[in-house]
Amino acid sequence: MAKIYLASQSPRRAELLRQIGIEFDAVPVDMDEQPLDNEEALAFARRMAREKARIAARQYRDRPLLAADTVVEIDGRILGKPRDEAHAARMLRRLSGRCHRVISAVALRGDAGIAAIESISQVAFRVLEADEISAYWRTGEPRDKAGGYAIQGRAAVFVRELSGSYSGVMGLPLFETAQLLRAIGVDPLIRA
Repeated sequence: MAKIYLASQSPRRAELLRQIGIEFDAVPVDMDEQPLDNEEALAFARRMAREKARIAARQYRDRPLLAADTVVEIDGRILGKPRDEAHAARMLRRLSGRCHRVISAVALRGDAGIAAIESISQVAFRVLEADEISAYWRTGEPRDKAGGYAIQGRAAVFVRELSGSYSGVMGLPLFETAQLLRAIGVDPLIRA
């Protein structure tokens, strides 16, 4: 039997949980994921993770439930998932040659309520050329990714420097996630 629920259909989050040996069942969460007017990136990520945990917990209450949200932010602006190629190209041009933040918030609903934590990473991109931005879009990889890129995929060649959590930039900071899980008695190392 699975030990927790994962309130996400993200293959990346599932892969990361499996990497640390956590057994889980992935469950869907249907909610509006738009930032509020003037909502800062950190507040938005925290709110989304907690809200996903709350919504999923209404239906899945028999074991702990983990939810997460990842936000790409530059110049105080949240970059969501690209709507189309032109939108993705605008985002990648904005990230080109610059540093941006990736915030991943994690919420765990257990018997004592919801506990949450976040990871903030700094990612520096090299300068991107127009033809490689276009070629990157054609790979299909950026279509469902915050900020229009996947660090664990082909966009790894864009990353000049990373300060923070690689797994957090992927969508689930494992250090912070393990802290939350240990607090409720689910320890990846002990289960190994």
